[in-house]
Amino acid sequence: MLHLAGQDSRGLARKAGISLDDARRITGAVIGRGGSLREARNVRREVLDRVAAQTTPGELTRIEAVDAQDGFRKYLLALPDGARIEAVRIPLYDTHHVVCVSSQAGCALGCTFCATGELGLTRSLRSWEIVAQVLHVRADSTRPVTGVVFMGQGEPFLNYDAVLEAAYALCDPAGGRIDARRISISTAGVVPMIRRYTAEGHKFRLCVSLTAAIPWKRRALMPVEQGFPLDELVDAIREHAAVRGRVTLEYVMIAGVNVGPEDAAALGQLLSGIPVRLNPISVNDVTGRFRPPTEAEWNLFRDALARELPGQPIVRRYSGGQDEHAACGMLASRARER
Repeated sequence: MLHLAGQDSRGLARKAGISLDDARRITGAVIGRGGSLREARNVRREVLDRVAAQTTPGELTRIEAVDAQDGFRKYLLALPDGARIEAVRIPLYDTHHVVCVSSQAGCALGCTFCATGELGLTRSLRSWEIVAQVLHVRADSTRPVTGVVFMGQGEPFLNYDAVLEAAYALCDPAGGRIDARRISISTAGVVPMIRRYTAEGHKFRLCVSLTAAIPWKRRALMPVEQGFPLDELVDAIREHAAVRGRVTLEYVMIAGVNVGPEDAAALGQLLSGIPVRLNPISVNDVTGRFRPPTEAEWNLFRDALARELPGQPIVRRYSGGQDEHAACGMLASRARER
């Protein structure tokens, strides 16, 4: 893997000072086929030498990979400086895979229901380190990788430039060849970067982790609320929806905390007039501090949501890989105890 391989073809051409055709051939070799720089076809040696002189090789080292009972596979990977991250391979319809990638080693946001938040932030990843996660998983898969979700460790919009560079490399027809509409970038609500993302017109799917529509509840669960309060966040969501259409909102359900009728009513009031897709997902908390809703609690909450958000899609997300801590909110960069 090359540090410059975190770029799409145009970015590589610009940074390396080479033609777009040569950049596409190099991108095809390194990202498209997962090979080396020298395997690029029909590229003159002096061009390859120029690119090689501007970059250094880098690899992710697999510490372990574990399989959950439902087909999810979690990878614990070491970065070149020894920092650890995790990626998850998600089975889709028994025919394809989606890769959940990390954008940072650890996370600075400290959401109280998330194991990654307990780690603190080690550092942000470089774009090639994000792309390398997908290539690593792809090389280990017998099915094609057709989607990527930036929902692993870290807050993607606090590593904005590297995340966007990686996303474009992954959707490049010469690179990862993944449809841009099947790349999702999730944020806990970093409002200035949501607005920048909207203004720049990127085509990747934007997902926002909401989790509570009552400010004091959200503040207790997600400290990001202190810097970017709900009213500002919803304004940014409304702006994005006006340009791109329906916005996906993720809602971590915690029994006795945010799944009551008052929570559904607050969501209805907060999101009035905004086209959204609400994805409730049960909390995963190995400490036992937070409990997911029972089926009866979910049914009551679902019915309340249907009343308060008429006509809006409400799709409960499945949280896979729980038995191996591969599920949402469980990535803690720890090897399995043997």
